[in-house]
Amino acid sequence: MEEIVIAGIAGRLPESDNLQEFWDNLIQGVDLVTEDDRRWKPGLYGLPARNGKLKEINKFDASFFGVHPKQAHTMDPQLRLLLEVSYEAIVDGGINPSDLRGTKTGVWVGVSGSEAGEAFSRDPEELLGYSMTGCQRAMFANRISYFFDFKGPSLAIDTACSSSLLALENAYKAIYHGQCDAAIVGGVNLLLKPNTSVQFMKLGMLSPDGTCKSFDASGNGYCRSEAACAVLVTKKSMAKRVYATILNAGSNTDGYKEQGVTFPSGEVQQQLLNSLYKEAGIPTNEVEYVEAHGTGTKVGDPQEVNGIVNVFCNSEREPLLIGSTKSNMGHPEPASGLAALAKVILSLEHGVWAPNLHYKNPNPDIPALQDGRIQVVSKPIPVKGGIVGINSFGFGGSNVHVILRPNKKKLSSTESSLPLPRLVQVCGRTQEAVEALIEKSRNLASDASLVNLLNSISGIPPSAMPYRGYTLVGTESDVKEIQQSQTTGRPLWNGDTMERDGP
Repeated sequence: MEEIVIAGIAGRLPESDNLQEFWDNLIQGVDLVTEDDRRWKPGLYGLPARNGKLKEINKFDASFFGVHPKQAHTMDPQLRLLLEVSYEAIVDGGINPSDLRGTKTGVWVGVSGSEAGEAFSRDPEELLGYSMTGCQRAMFANRISYFFDFKGPSLAIDTACSSSLLALENAYKAIYHGQCDAAIVGGVNLLLKPNTSVQFMKLGMLSPDGTCKSFDASGNGYCRSEAACAVLVTKKSMAKRVYATILNAGSNTDGYKEQGVTFPSGEVQQQLLNSLYKEAGIPTNEVEYVEAHGTGTKVGDPQEVNGIVNVFCNSEREPLLIGSTKSNMGHPEPASGLAALAKVILSLEHGVWAPNLHYKNPNPDIPALQDGRIQVVSKPIPVKGGIVGINSFGFGGSNVHVILRPNKKKLSSTESSLPLPRLVQVCGRTQEAVEALIEKSRNLASDASLVNLLNSISGIPPSAMPYRGYTLVGTESDVKEIQQSQTTGRPLWNGDTMERDGP
């Protein structure tokens, strides 16, 4: 069976417009949870004053995505963000989105609610009907399939906090079983009004000080947060870029528990992990790092981590590294699985595990933190290249785990250097975008993979990307040109002939 890989990724995370910003914040130990009135007045209804928020959710290039202005005004900002990050994930994979039109590509989206839909439908006399196509959760996946003309399965998944990682698990299995050749997997969460937060607070789930103190003795609940992420998952033969290989993925459910539906079952979580590693034939001592669900709740952390210890630390081995991105940015609920995946991918790409925040005193209910069998990554630690596991659990008992193998065939900087001056072609919606890409290509001129990716996506139709530009890298020459093209079949210049002598 052909391997299935993570081939592209994009996202918006708290205080981070893209994944490069997110990585810079993670590695610098920035607390991405803030206290301000971008959503509602801090402390309203007795809510925690802090939460994690995206920088910007009020802008959308409706014409680019073929959305009528009337529809755009009543489209959930969550869907607008999903369209954007889905496009970016495909391009990040070095694939021209138009090349996927009509293909058996699936879409799975993890999403739990539409607060915008509730707001748009308050007054029946003002309804236009457009909010149905803009806010129905089915449309979060179906609109993506419609815009890109994907013919594979298209569905939204809601298992609360494990939604987006279950979406990834579903996509992996669909490709594995031949239902589709590739998939876009998305996850999104926005905090548009305080009602949902009030309900979680009344259930006693939220940290009063708005901090996820994962694995710490002072853990007292979780902090709500926003995120929008998308990944491109493909068969390896189709991928132009490989971030990691998915070795296995699976899910199960807690079932009945005497303590109640929201009480987590470490035993059932443990059963899931044992079955997945056994099925994949992976010795558990080969696992280097586990990105835990790690919300920082008094019950959840011990249930999860003690189960992790029973699976991975039952033989002689180096300490198992664990972390939780929720300590850095809060808990984006249905999008949390893909936010965790983004942190893992970024750590693998940069060769260092991003550190947790707010870990000072080990939780006394997790003995392995005291005896050294498990080590919380509280400072940057070099990646050794072992197997990685990711946990994600829904508060109703839906458990998901994904197993990744890092891409060990990554070229070193010397291997990837360009031996000759090379033409780089870029395209964009604006002249400024093309200039920024040209500047980036010059700054990273030795990165052959970047040059190849930019050239691969430069053929996006002018109707979508009307500005075209080129430059030469690997030379002291300052040659560059930018033009606004017309929507005709004739190219502005022929890059193939100019590049025929290149590598």
